[in-house]
Amino acid sequence: MIKAPAIIGPKCFIGAHAYLRGGVVLGQGVTIGPGCEVKSSIVFDHSSLAHFNFVGDSIVGSNVNFEAGAVIANHYNERQDKQIRVLHQGGVVETGSTKFGALVGDNCKVGANAVLSPGTVLDKNEVVKRLELVEQVME
Repeated sequence: MIKAPAIIGPKCFIGAHAYLRGGVVLGQGVTIGPGCEVKSSIVFDHSSLAHFNFVGDSIVGSNVNFEAGAVIANHYNERQDKQIRVLHQGGVVETGSTKFGALVGDNCKVGANAVLSPGTVLDKNEVVKRLELVEQVME
């Protein structure tokens, strides 16, 4: 299902039961596997979201690979303070938002069933292990 607006680049693959919503941009040769949900996000060229991923309110670089079940969380349901903060150059940056996922650099690999907490920033070439929780800003 595709809910506009959406821009889908050439040579993309979108699997069965995928859901693109709320303003999605897919670069060239992007793979969105079966059962994935992508919300208000940009996915750059030649990146792959396997099956059953959720990517919300995020920017995913080029040549990134998400294994099955990996999630970019975009909201702190469990916290009283829902504001999302980003760790940048050793400091904490206020986003002013309660809905913000992650910034994932080029060539990153995210293992099966890993979770990137809201506000995660992955530099280029980072690897997140299977079942790992990335929580960059502790409160």
